[in-house]
Amino acid sequence: MPLSLTIKREFAQNSERVKSVDQHPTEPWILVSLYSGTVCIWNYQSQVMEKSFKVTESPVRSAKFIARENWIVTASDDKYIRVYNYDTVEKIKEYEAHTDFIRSVAIHPTLPYLLSCSDDKVIKLWDWEKDWSCIQIFKGHSHYVMQVAFNPKDTNTFASASLDGAIKIWNIGSPSAEFTLDGHSKGVNCIDYFSRGDKPYLLSGSDDFTAKVWDIETKSCVQTLEGHEHNVTAVCVHAELPIIITVSEDGNIHIWNATSFRLENKLNYGLERVWAIGQLKGSNKVAFGFDKGTIVVKMNGSHTWDSVDLQA
Repeated sequence: MPLSLTIKREFAQNSERVKSVDQHPTEPWILVSLYSGTVCIWNYQSQVMEKSFKVTESPVRSAKFIARENWIVTASDDKYIRVYNYDTVEKIKEYEAHTDFIRSVAIHPTLPYLLSCSDDKVIKLWDWEKDWSCIQIFKGHSHYVMQVAFNPKDTNTFASASLDGAIKIWNIGSPSAEFTLDGHSKGVNCIDYFSRGDKPYLLSGSDDFTAKVWDIETKSCVQTLEGHEHNVTAVCVHAELPIIITVSEDGNIHIWNATSFRLENKLNYGLERVWAIGQLKGSNKVAFGFDKGTIVVKMNGSHTWDSVDLQA
């Protein structure tokens, strides 16, 4: 059955290069981190900037809301993680977390844990209730670790993507990976978990210009999505609609049918390379970060995940 999808641009803001975008779970806010070292909170309903402040002179490659604490956490090329109260912009914590650029952070959904990954090839787990002490170090990648993501169905596990071409699955209690997914011919930049029924899947994007869908139980690739003309920089499975979203340095946003894996839409907003996707469970809005700004689109469809079965 074909997927009927309407896409409407709701917010557009020109800026310097955007490295990450994140949506607040309750406020109409998107958190944008810039290559210039600045972070901004935009209200996409009122179209105004709520907050903007300089974090560092280095690129801020990852910034996330920790809404249950009223915090923003940032990670940057100066190797530091910084935590701010987003109401007062007071700096809560600042510490040197890695020995090289920090690529990505992930927030545990319930525990006071933060994961960080770096060009030093290491992943670290931090506990903010223990004054942000490092409680576990994970080693096993042989190149830059580009992204980490907690498994929402089993929050004791997480995945990592690396320029060594591997995706590794870890348990937060063990310093060694449980297993590795191999299949990309070049470095892996990005990952996203999703599930259909009780079956867990992982989506990945690579410098080989493809995205892949992985069956975590069988540890096998069930589909390769081809069509981008440059590195795939971010991937996302829409929380409400049965679609997969991939973005690339080719400037294009590809929207794929998650049941047939057919390319449904191709979007290009003329803001050069696309670096980031920000999407939230329960929201039909998706934010995209580009070389020249940020776009928020509203997506509505005739199908929801509840009405489809994933065909591998």
